[in-house]
Amino acid sequence: MKWNEITISTSEQSIEMITNFLHELDADGVSIEESGSLNRKRDTSFGQWYDQPLNDIPEGEAEIKGYFLEGTDMAALEQQLRVSIDQLREFGIEPGEYKISTAIVDEEDWAEAWKQYFKPLRVSDRLTIKPTWENYEPGEGEQIIELDPGMAFGTGTHPTTALCLRTLEKVIQGGESVIDVGTGSGILAIGACQLGADRVLALDLDPVAVASATENTQLNHLEDRIQVHLSDLLGVLNAEQTGTETASKLNVTVPVDLVVANILAEIILLFTDDVYAALKPGGIYIASGIYMNKEDVVDQGLRAAGFEVVEIHREDNWMAFVARKPLG
Repeated sequence: MKWNEITISTSEQSIEMITNFLHELDADGVSIEESGSLNRKRDTSFGQWYDQPLNDIPEGEAEIKGYFLEGTDMAALEQQLRVSIDQLREFGIEPGEYKISTAIVDEEDWAEAWKQYFKPLRVSDRLTIKPTWENYEPGEGEQIIELDPGMAFGTGTHPTTALCLRTLEKVIQGGESVIDVGTGSGILAIGACQLGADRVLALDLDPVAVASATENTQLNHLEDRIQVHLSDLLGVLNAEQTGTETASKLNVTVPVDLVVANILAEIILLFTDDVYAALKPGGIYIASGIYMNKEDVVDQGLRAAGFEVVEIHREDNWMAFVARKPLG
């Protein structure tokens, strides 16, 4: 079977949004390759190993590929994609002098090929992400996140996901109730449980992500502790406030101990007040997916909602905020 492949060469900070655009255009698969410049130091702090050579993508740039069925009007799709990418500048996301190209490829050239780049990855002192198709024996005290991301975002290789997992490891003490907003592949919900959280409600508005997170929850045998739900945070809050049947079926009761969201800064700022309402006094909010040029506006947004900013963790120009709802 033949597929239409569209390649966008752009900036790393626009990866999440362009990936989302491709999914919204009904891509049957999306792959991301970031800079492998020799100027970039590979992180080996947790014993990571790499069996692929560095690529020649310039520093700070990335290649995003989307795959569409034969017969798709690629000219119209490319035009629509360009409009969406150009609008990113209105939200402070600079795609750079991006380039778009298309090609026809065989299914076997992409459907499984990307898996050779996804190897077991030690992301923190205690957490290792293991693709389902790889054999791996964990060491003492090492918790495994079994993962098949499918078409959902979140393999742990992107700095924002790794930042969230490492931050969760520092924050979770054990027994917490957690809401994961924009769960994607479910990787953060699974990581939270592996670190000791009691229950996690994993939310996403994308049915593809809900299906992927549900499958990964089952792969890790966490169905009794993780509930994947097609919703946003406001929908959950409204259900709790009105006492609807939906609220009674949720595995957590709002307010909760911890909320984590690995979403772009622009989206995070839209529901800061909702997160505040969803947390117990003293509860923690981990907000990631924030590029460095949005640090000040996110900091201001969190404080304006009433949060105390406790810590900011950084990696490769991305950051994760740890904010606390005051006790009083």
